[in-house]
Amino acid sequence: MPRVPDDILAYEPPSASELERRLKPLFRWFDPQYHGLENVDPATPSLFVGNHTIFGVIDSPLIFAGLYKHTGVFVRSLGDHYHYKVPGWGDSLLKYGSVPGTPENCHTLMTGGQHVLVFPGGAREVAKRRGEENRLTWKNRTGFARLAIEHQYPIVPFASLGADDMYSIVFDGDDFKASWVGRKLLGNGKVAKFLRDGDLFMPVVRGLGPTSIPRPERFYFMFGEPISTAPFVGKAGSQAAQWELREQVADAIERMMGELKEIRANDHWPLWRRMLTRKDKAP
Repeated sequence: MPRVPDDILAYEPPSASELERRLKPLFRWFDPQYHGLENVDPATPSLFVGNHTIFGVIDSPLIFAGLYKHTGVFVRSLGDHYHYKVPGWGDSLLKYGSVPGTPENCHTLMTGGQHVLVFPGGAREVAKRRGEENRLTWKNRTGFARLAIEHQYPIVPFASLGADDMYSIVFDGDDFKASWVGRKLLGNGKVAKFLRDGDLFMPVVRGLGPTSIPRPERFYFMFGEPISTAPFVGKAGSQAAQWELREQVADAIERMMGELKEIRANDHWPLWRRMLTRKDKAP
C-alpha cells in the first residue's frame, strides 16, 4: 500500500491547465457539460457529495478537472481503501490529491480549510449491478454527515449522469454470488473479506460492440445549492441528525439527476456520437 504523506495539507496541486491537458482524450471522447457552477463558492471550504458511477474512475477526473478549471476549486477527494492497495494506482491517486477516506484524514483536511469531495457509496456503488444505473447505493452510511456537522462545513451536492450508460453489464456481482465459482470463493474467509462478501466484484461489461472501450456518452454534471449544516450545530453525534442531513443531500442529488436527464433528452449530439451510443438508456 502506498504511504500517505504525514502532512496531507502540504500537498501542492498541479495547475488547472496541466490537469486538463492530461485528461484531454477524456474531454474529447465524453464532451462533458457542467451546470450549477454558480453554486460553488471558492472562498467557502465545502464538502462536495455526489453519486459514484460504474468503476468510478472515468467521470471522476472530469468532475475534479472541470470544477478546478471553471471555479478554481481543487477538491481533495476521499477514496475507498481498496484503491490504495492496487500497485501504482494508489500512488497515482495520492499524486492528484486524493487520500484514503478515513475520519482522521477528513478531519485533517477540514481543519485545514480544504475543499473535500466524497462519494458515500464507495466501492459498492461503483461495482454496479443491473438496474442500479444512475442510482444511489449508500447503504446506511452517515459518516460524511457527521463530519460536516462537526466541522460546520456546508455540503455541496452534485450529480453525474452519462457514465453509467457507457457500458452494458454482462455479468454482475449478483451473478457472481449465485455462480458455483462465486459460492466457492466466498466460502473462503480471506477471499470473502477481500471482496467484502461480493460487494467488491466489479461487473463484466461491454462497450463499443463486443469490446470494453466505453461508448462516447456525453457526461453531464450538476452542482446544487449548498446545504447548510448550521441547523445541526452541536448534533454531530446524533444519529437522527446525521440521517436527516444525509437524506437532504440524497434528495438533492436525485432531483439533479432528474434535471440532467431532461437536459440530456433535449440535447443535440453530433451524428457520430449518436451512432456510437445507440442503445436504450437506463431509467
